[in-house]
Amino acid sequence: MKVLKKLPLLAWIIIAIASGVLIGMLTPGMISGINDATGAAIPTDLIVQIFVSFSTVFSAFLSFAIPLIIIGFIVPGIGSLAQGAGKMLGITVGLAYISSILAGFLALTCALLLYPIILQGQQLASFDNPENALSKGYISFELTPIMGVLSALILSFILGLGITALKTRAMLNLFEDFQVIVEKMLGYVIIPLLPVHIVGVFANMTLAGQVAKILSVFGLVFVMVIILHWVTLALQYSVAGAVSRRNPVQMLKTMLPAYFTAIGTQSSAATIPVTVRSAKKAGISPRVVDFAIPLCATIHLSGSMITITSCSVAVLFMTGQHPDFGSLIPMILVLGVMMVAAPGVPGGGVMTAIGLLQSMLGFDASMIALMIALYLAQDSFGTATNVTGDATIAALTERISKASGVNPDKEIRDEDIEKAEAISA
Repeated sequence: MKVLKKLPLLAWIIIAIASGVLIGMLTPGMISGINDATGAAIPTDLIVQIFVSFSTVFSAFLSFAIPLIIIGFIVPGIGSLAQGAGKMLGITVGLAYISSILAGFLALTCALLLYPIILQGQQLASFDNPENALSKGYISFELTPIMGVLSALILSFILGLGITALKTRAMLNLFEDFQVIVEKMLGYVIIPLLPVHIVGVFANMTLAGQVAKILSVFGLVFVMVIILHWVTLALQYSVAGAVSRRNPVQMLKTMLPAYFTAIGTQSSAATIPVTVRSAKKAGISPRVVDFAIPLCATIHLSGSMITITSCSVAVLFMTGQHPDFGSLIPMILVLGVMMVAAPGVPGGGVMTAIGLLQSMLGFDASMIALMIALYLAQDSFGTATNVTGDATIAALTERISKASGVNPDKEIRDEDIEKAEAISA
């Protein structure tokens, strides 16, 4: 049991996909053999339908939880940022947001240019919701969310900005406690049960004869996403090196321990100690590093932006849709804001984005499941890109602050550093 608990989330996702494929391929034949040998009349899709029934309940609960996740992360995220820093805050947050949305636009551009080529011949228009090829499972379960996704998003912005105007921590403390509750729900319920949900989805798809096409697309999208991660890091360090007058290659080399640590932990927050040590070794002001790195662990998610954008466009193509650049610009801009409040834990980025994908792109339950599987399959590399890019934000913050006449070492107070660390905790 201890060995199973130590398995990373990526391993569980791979096991879930493989298990779903095997269940969808083998169990109908096995049950048919049992029926022939015993004269029984067991439905050949019995095992698949059991998992589909679970997926039905899980999808309903996930839909119910999405507004809670949005409120739980965005309200304290905005409120804490405004409460927790001095003059460097605006610069750091602005740089993190710009970096994230630029990464999203890069991914969107490449997806729209390359998907018609690399996905050619995949017969994407024939992809259907796998639930349409089978019965709905043995359980019909509906759970109405307390509010719509956009309502939750707007309410979160209002409350978060309102907390900043109150200049008191009473309400912020309330929502920070609520955030802890939501994080416990993610950590103990949603994330652990995701592999079982994915088993049901892929078993369903296999039985419907669609899994080969899906997995082939997985591989092509995965390769493109990883390449975009590396290109983004190269661009970030080129700009940061030029602006801060440092050797970008040497900076990136110094940050490699953080990159590989993040691949193993799948958590921006857990990688903070290594990221801080590496950034200081790269010559960035220790005070700026102590302030900016913990902050960026939560608000700078350029790797996650690339993944979510690339995978969401891939899912749209898979369902026979042909999105254009203009129609997806609002999604990128709003997603950049939501990434600011995404938790630095495995799967945190996609969980925060699910509501946006449903409301703005019309994703249904099967599309969300595909999106989650695609995201989590490369979450290690996306997280590694996030944390490695944090050093570039710190370097730019240091340089821009000095250019504007602000001494970062003087302006950043100990309490600001402590609050920045608390935001990422």
